[in-house]
Amino acid sequence: MITAVYARVSTADQTTENQLREIEAKGIVPNMTFTETVSGSVAAMERPAFRDTLAALKAVSGPRRLVVTKLDRLGRNTSDILGTLDILGKMGCGVVVLQLGDLDLTSTAGKLMVTMLAAVATMERDLLIERTHAGLARARSEGKKGGRPEALSEDRKELARGMLASGLSVKAVAGELGVARATVAKLKAVS
Repeated sequence: MITAVYARVSTADQTTENQLREIEAKGIVPNMTFTETVSGSVAAMERPAFRDTLAALKAVSGPRRLVVTKLDRLGRNTSDILGTLDILGKMGCGVVVLQLGDLDLTSTAGKLMVTMLAAVATMERDLLIERTHAGLARARSEGKKGGRPEALSEDRKELARGMLASGLSVKAVAGELGVARATVAKLKAVS
């Protein structure tokens, strides 16, 4: 049996190492391993490494399977996960989700379990988005400003405006204040 492993994390400060170790601990020896850093909100078919995984599985003949640790590695959207499983099924490719044990995902019970778990994963993602938006709204209502700190304080902005008014170039002012030219150019444009 040809085994492809797909491991995914959402952010660059995360690692796929734990997923790969979990698969190894189950005694699964992959013929090929694909990893990537991309949000679960991105459809499976839009992920470069996932597309590579499918292409590699299509290119081999005989029994083959895709192994992931959890269903949410395939996506956090119910229809995306079900669509991906349908594509893999039509390829004759088995799907092993360690989280689900030995459940046959193509059986009636397997399809029901996948649908329920995918719906829960979708709900978790929606709740995460809701909490994030609520937190940002609360911070804004408390007068907090998000994003990158401003390069120039109000005092230094006044100094820059004075330097520009005295005829110094944007480049010269930026060099003198130790900031990017774009910062001074933006200040000049709004003055």
